[in-house]
Amino acid sequence: MSDNDLFDTIGQNVSYYRKLYSLEKEKMTQERLAEMVGVSTSVIGGLESKKVNQGISVPTLYRISVILEVSIDKLVNKRK
Repeated sequence: MSDNDLFDTIGQNVSYYRKLYSLEKEKMTQERLAEMVGVSTSVIGGLESKKVNQGISVPTLYRISVILEVSIDKLVNKRK
């Protein structure tokens, strides 16, 4: 998997699990997730956008996984 494919997969999965969290627990917007993770909204928006290929740090990815209550492997692997 290329770096671009990995970033696309992570972004798609963050978006998917953020929306799933909103359905199952409480509303989780990009803004709210960004605030809870400690990053700007543009970081989450850029991550979820296929138009922007940006890296993400391991600590940030970890915090996202904890907040969304999913394991990191679910964020980095393609969903079937």
